[in-house]
This record gives sequence, structure tokens and C-alpha cells, in this order.
Amino acid sequence: MLKVQGLYTEYPNEHGDVVRAAQDVTFEVEEGRLFTLLGPSGCGKTTTLRSIAGLERPQAGEITVNGTVVFSSTKRVFVPPHKRGFGMVFQSYAIWPHMTVQQNAAFPLEVGGTRYSRAQVRDKVMQVLAAVQLDHVADRPATKLSGGQQQRLALARALVMEPALLLLDEPLSNLDAKLRERMRFELKRLQRDLKITTVYVTHDQAEALALSHEIAVMQDGRIQQIGRPRDIYEHPASRFVADFVGTTNFIDGTVVDAGTAGHDAVIRTDLGPMHVASAHDLQPGANAAVSVRPENVELSEAPLDGPNAWTGVVEQKVFLGEAIVFRVTVAGRALLSRQHPTLRTPVGGAITVRIQPDKCVVFPG
Repeated sequence: MLKVQGLYTEYPNEHGDVVRAAQDVTFEVEEGRLFTLLGPSGCGKTTTLRSIAGLERPQAGEITVNGTVVFSSTKRVFVPPHKRGFGMVFQSYAIWPHMTVQQNAAFPLEVGGTRYSRAQVRDKVMQVLAAVQLDHVADRPATKLSGGQQQRLALARALVMEPALLLLDEPLSNLDAKLRERMRFELKRLQRDLKITTVYVTHDQAEALALSHEIAVMQDGRIQQIGRPRDIYEHPASRFVADFVGTTNFIDGTVVDAGTAGHDAVIRTDLGPMHVASAHDLQPGANAAVSVRPENVELSEAPLDGPNAWTGVVEQKVFLGEAIVFRVTVAGRALLSRQHPTLRTPVGGAITVRIQPDKCVVFPG
């Protein structure tokens, strides 16, 4: 298990100003789980990963792996990177071009502190190459590999030492879109099969949602929310999380009725009175923002009953193959809706819009 507690990492930039890269970062990763640090550029996710690896020295906090302290500001412990025994894969795979696939994977065993026989090295290497499905190209020059194969080779090299922790920093960002999607499944399979504790860094929300057991969303050096992918997506804790993870519609308004258990709250908006599932911390007269995912904005050419139903006009639509994204105007307010391609309402056509109250997430203020 990995435990990160109260991590603060700061450093001066080129202008001498202090960059607060990690501020009170605290989380735990259970053994065999994949935990993702997700956020925009400059949010502190890579600095946090590098602090775990020992490539950055935090100002405060503590990091333990399986009960062993590798950094503690209060206990004055700092285990150097090469003694932590972690595997790490960077954005650039750093494959040795003059070596074969097998030689690349064997390199950590040959330069590490533990001495292995030639037979032991080959057995370990072929075992890990089989896990990443590269055993059939073991003797191929590394330069002859495709992008996806190079990514798997970098993983094999990180795994061959049987690390207690695997650290991945944007490992798929150099791949094209289709290969990146395929490699998500490969990486997920590999992590689940090997049951290796993994910390993954990315700015790609789809990647985080597809791969992770848990996600920590970061902003300005701080963790905004930790949760399972579905919880992060369906129940964001803040407007930032709702906006960053996936696509959403924000509808601003004023609280008319704060609601009670079993009774919807009501928000006055440009669309009209909007019923939302009763939320905490709502006060009558206060400002609020309602977040609704595009797939939860129902569209129909026939009338729809119930609360939050309005008549709109199709302003624009984008065909994506498996879905169509509609931009619909209701009372001068644009809403995005993701629908099945069988809905063929033309641009300029009238359409009914409905949003179920339990699909609305409300943020006070």
C-alpha cells in the first residue's frame, strides 16, 4: 500500500517566484490498485509523482510504501530514487536504440545491485515480455518496434525488477488517437493481471475514467476530489471537477426552494423554474449553478411530460458516428445534448427538451 500524507512541494521558477506545486496532498492506494492523478497542466500531478519516485524532495509530508518510509520531513528520511525499487515509465519511453528488445528489458537487471545469472536474467526477461506480448520479437532491434510496442517495452523494463510500485507519467501521450485507445485496454489488462500497485498521471479524462480504480482530480497543487471514476463523473464535488472531467452544461440561477428529503429543490433559471434533486447547503435567494451532462439532456420530437420540459430549436448538430451532439437553444440559452444517430431533427427544427431532476448536480454560490 502507498500512503502519501500532507505532501508540500515548492520550488522557484525562472523569475524567482515560488511555485506551490503540491499543497497538502494526501491519498492512499491499496495494494494491486491503479490510482490516477488527473488534472490540467501545472496542477501538480507530475510533481507529486516525481516526489513519490524521489526525483523531487518535498518540503513537508510523508510517503510510505508497504509500511516502509521512503520520505518524511519530520523523521528526516529521504531514500534516494535508485534505492526505492519503484518502476517508472515517462512520457518519452527512453528506449535504447542500439539494443534489442530483450537487451532493453534486461538492462535494469544487469545494472542493479542484485547479481543474477545469465539464465535467471533470460527467464525474468522472457516472463515479463510474455506479459506485455512482446516475447515473439525479443531479438528484434528496438528501433523496429511500432509506437505501441515501444510503450509496452518501456513497461516491461519497469516491471522486470518486480517493483513494489509502478509510476506512469503520461505514458500514452505520444501515441496516435486510435493506438492510444487500444493501449488503454492493454494497460488495463496488464495491471489487472499482474496486480501491481500503480500511480498513473494524465490530463486525459477519458484515459483516467477508462483505466482507474480511483481518481484524484487536482487543481493548483491541491486535490479537489478523490473517488471512483463513476462517482467523479456522476457526482462531482465542485464546479471545476464537473467542468474538467467530461463535458457538461452549466445553468446558473437563484434558489427559490431549497427542498427537503423527498422534495425537489427549485432553481430559477433562464430556462424557467428548474427542479433538481434536493441538495445540501442550498439557501433560498442564494445563487447556484446546475450541472447537466449532455447525455442527460433528453430530446424528442414528441411532447414530453414532467418537470424540466421545454420547447427548443435545434441550432447545430455534429455527427460523431456512434452519436450526434445537438446544440439546442431554449429561451435563448444553448444546451448540448448527446443522442443516438436515429434522431434526425434538422437544424432549425423544433424539439422538446427534458432534464430529469435526479440528473442535475447543484453547486451553491
